Amino acid sequence: MWAVRGVLLRPIRPPTESRPMALPPEHIPLERYDPGVPPEEAARRFHEIIRRRRTVRMFSDRPVPREAIEQIIAAAGTAPSGANKQPWRFVAVSNAALKHRIRLAAEEEEREFYGRRASEQWLKDLVPFGTDDSKPFLEIAPWLIVVFKLAKDDDGGMTYYTNESVGIAVGLLLAAAHHAGLATLTHTPSPMTFLRDLLGRPQSERPILLIPVGYPADECRVPDLPKKPLAEAVDWK
Repeated sequence: MWAVRGVLLRPIRPPTESRPMALPPEHIPLERYDPGVPPEEAARRFHEIIRRRRTVRMFSDRPVPREAIEQIIAAAGTAPSGANKQPWRFVAVSNAALKHRIRLAAEEEEREFYGRRASEQWLKDLVPFGTDDSKPFLEIAPWLIVVFKLAKDDDGGMTYYTNESVGIAVGLLLAAAHHAGLATLTHTPSPMTFLRDLLGRPQSERPILLIPVGYPADECRVPDLPKKPLAEAVDWK
């Protein structure tokens, strides 16, 4: 420790892996994942898989086992969350009659969106996607996963960083579905309160995403839309 004009200065310590911490007794040793290859190679392999993920609006009605959906949602549930409150609820719908009711309600909101709510610029930005107020995929896809964010946890306690936590969980869900060979669509009819009513969820749960999940149709086509180059997405310091 040095003093400069009466101010005490502490020397800067070189970084170390980690300093010992006083941990609560319920902590357990980390079960580290080892891909068996250097991190740059593992990251490259994952990128080669995930870069082929595309948003799909043309689904097959080919059945998808419930176990596949269970595992996809379980993967989403591994996401980090504020204070581990896990402020999400996933409602998985396969019932044909319920999917039909969801489609009718969603299309009603979409007609309002395309007819009155959307600005001219918004509609212009949607032109490359070829979308309109018709949403047949909500009935064709074998599964709909409705994502709710929780204003309070199941014990009535507070939730923290809810939007961030649910966003991370949804990202893992989309990646898991793609890894399983399935297609997804992040559908956002607005407002979505009809989903809470149709699915019988409490007021403390707010629907934020409606995700059809299934195999893409054999004739499926997607827009040729490039992703932002890495040089534009990252600022290295």
